[in-house]
Amino acid sequence: MATPLTDKVIATARAEIGYREGKTNGHWNNKTKYGPAVPGLEWADWQAWCGTFVSWVAMTAGAAELFPRTASCAAGVKWFRDRKRFSEYPAVGAQVFYGTGGSSHTGIVVSYTADTITTVEGNTNANGSAEGDGVYLKTRKRRDAYVYGYGYPDYPEGIQSADPAWAGKAPKPTAPSKPSKPTTPKPYAPPAFPAGLAPGRKSPSARGLQRALKAAGFMSAAIAEADTYGPATQAAVARFHQAHPAYRAAGQHYDPAIGPKGWAALHTIAYGRKK
Repeated sequence: MATPLTDKVIATARAEIGYREGKTNGHWNNKTKYGPAVPGLEWADWQAWCGTFVSWVAMTAGAAELFPRTASCAAGVKWFRDRKRFSEYPAVGAQVFYGTGGSSHTGIVVSYTADTITTVEGNTNANGSAEGDGVYLKTRKRRDAYVYGYGYPDYPEGIQSADPAWAGKAPKPTAPSKPSKPTTPKPYAPPAFPAGLAPGRKSPSARGLQRALKAAGFMSAAIAEADTYGPATQAAVARFHQAHPAYRAAGQHYDPAIGPKGWAALHTIAYGRKK
């Protein structure tokens, strides 16, 4: 089963937790790997980069068309509103926007409860100061005045949302797969005995006989295969009969000719027994 795109976005964002921007003269400088890696946002390097981070996550996870490609939080809000995919309720995999009009900061929602949202955010920090320095996992109150709203990417599997109006867009639960019943292997059936197979004769079936003799250990693998039921093949068949006299012609000690019953037994020994 293919991994849901929501999961890919969240996994991509989570993998960046702990990343830190560069420093100049002991201060964080907004220099990151994200802007140069996103076509069209190269200019945004050395700038506030929370929106650029979300664009990079979406692009890396294969969801670039589902998120706005912009460094501007206000432009991101407009992008979702224009598509009628903006809500005041959180959703898994949504883009959250903060501040007046959603223009101050942004991140990606990885989970929510009745009271909180957990997000991955770039250009933020652990102490709440205005000098963001990296990518962090954050937990905030859903009803915090700083939380403005959420943009809902159009995930192909649907979106898990707290918004009652979006209940019908939730991913459909997948039924657990039924355990497969063990299959009983079919008994081995040797090939039919070929007509015309006899010592000294030329027949394509001689090659099959030689392969079976080799597989069963009665003929050296170094002997080249041939269409002729020659002396080497005859000697190998005689060795098979010595080991399994029930298939040897009655009254003969040396029997180089294989019959239908011996043919079936040889192939069963060579190919039909579990190794």
